[in-house]
Amino acid sequence: MGCSLLPLFVAVLAARFVVADPEEHGPVDGAPPSKIAVVGAGIGGSATAHFLRQHFGPEVQVDVFEKGEVGGRLATVTVNHNDYESGGSIIHSLNLHMQEFVKQLGLKYRRNVAGKMAVFNGEEMILEETDWYLLDLFRLWWRYGISFIRLQMWVEEIMEKFMRIYKYQAHGYAFSSVEELLDSLGGSGFINMTRRPLSDSLLELGVSQRFIDEVIAPVMRINYGQNVSIPAFVGQLSGKMQAAVEEEVKGRKERTREEKRCRVESRRGRQGAVSLAGAQNNLWAVEGGNKLVCSGLLKMASANLLEAQVNSISPIHSGEGLQYQLSFTTATGTASELYDIVVLATPLQASVGSGVQFQGFTPPFDELPGSYHSTVATIVHGYLNTSFFGFPDPRLFPFASVLTTDTPDLFFNSVASVCPVNISAGFRRKQPQEAGVYKVFSPQLLEKFQLKTLFRSYYSVQVTEWQAYPRYSSSQRLPPVELHPNLYYLNGIEWAGSAMEMSSVAAKNIALLAYHRWNRQTDMVDQRDLVHRIKTEL
Repeated sequence: MGCSLLPLFVAVLAARFVVADPEEHGPVDGAPPSKIAVVGAGIGGSATAHFLRQHFGPEVQVDVFEKGEVGGRLATVTVNHNDYESGGSIIHSLNLHMQEFVKQLGLKYRRNVAGKMAVFNGEEMILEETDWYLLDLFRLWWRYGISFIRLQMWVEEIMEKFMRIYKYQAHGYAFSSVEELLDSLGGSGFINMTRRPLSDSLLELGVSQRFIDEVIAPVMRINYGQNVSIPAFVGQLSGKMQAAVEEEVKGRKERTREEKRCRVESRRGRQGAVSLAGAQNNLWAVEGGNKLVCSGLLKMASANLLEAQVNSISPIHSGEGLQYQLSFTTATGTASELYDIVVLATPLQASVGSGVQFQGFTPPFDELPGSYHSTVATIVHGYLNTSFFGFPDPRLFPFASVLTTDTPDLFFNSVASVCPVNISAGFRRKQPQEAGVYKVFSPQLLEKFQLKTLFRSYYSVQVTEWQAYPRYSSSQRLPPVELHPNLYYLNGIEWAGSAMEMSSVAAKNIALLAYHRWNRQTDMVDQRDLVHRIKTEL
């Protein structure tokens, strides 16, 4: 719920989360693990189960615990007999893991419906998309100079480096921390970006303050519900920012109306982590809902899905062996099981309330630092009040989505007309004078008077309050990946950038790391100069 630059690493929690020597991970006799547990069945957990099955083979038992719905923050709500995305909604064709999942599962691409975007500052529209590319380009140039070109060059350079992760993972290399992963991709440059606010990095590039306030800030508000003080790495990974610059700079100069029909239904909610090159028709979603990827991966992995709340994790030592006892609660009562490897694919910060307790660890685990930011998604079936945006006649309102600047009096981050997850051949987007379905992102629950400000009238309102993203800070440390031998934490990657693809990258990394640790293949973990090493391997 949503493609940004990232909060920083540390010499990490060494006294708090202690990882033993790699030699202690695998059994002395070289036997494979018999049981692996994954806690969480969102995109991260389901992808982890899939990759674990790939690397450990068909014999190991993979149990996935989920206390809520499969899909986690990939979710839908039903309005007037149609389902709509209420969570992560957009995927890019260069999100290679997500692309491969959809292909392997035989899922279909959702037909896309075009719609124009605007930016509202509380009084007027300050930036409007039109049907004419050259006019849009001229307006950008006139208002912001070459700021958008500077931004494009910067994002392109960073994303070219980030794409290396797919090659590293294809060759089987893993990383024991998010810091190690980032360093392998972009060296100290990536690490420094996690320590600097996005606004500072952009100003240093020569991007104007006006461009930051009127373009970048609205993108960050819709993607993360936060402002331009987030770390630069998190900010530049924002799919919405990438899409904005590629639309104006890399977009084809002769885009016909038919090409526009191929564009994704709305620029809102773009969370593709590693997408830069390509035109708008490379943004897509899954027919039937993106959460189908999660259920499909679990089925393909032959994973056992347990609808249960994991209450505690405890280390159990037996001779030279180490296992973990998971105590959990199901609809029928409490139980416990022993596992050789455990992957936690759910946020552990106190603000999220995972309910998981760590018992019997020496030294004891402290709480992970940081908190998650609350974002409210309100799905409204009704008539948009276009007069609020300066259009008394709704028939003259041409926009499908409206982003907002960081203005104190504005109570919402964005509002957009949304399309159902199943789009028929004859479907068309509702016009503003008609009753349509809209998604409103806001930092807090909308009061009734606020709903009446945005809508002339409405039939229904459905609210989903997400602990959607970390509350980013350029001084925040990155959580560890390895909590203890054979005990891994996936969601630390979110502090570098939160998106479906970032979780999938983390899932692949943890599956590789767990495999190499178990088999004591230290030469496949945290290797330096992988660009050169892979070239020599070829």
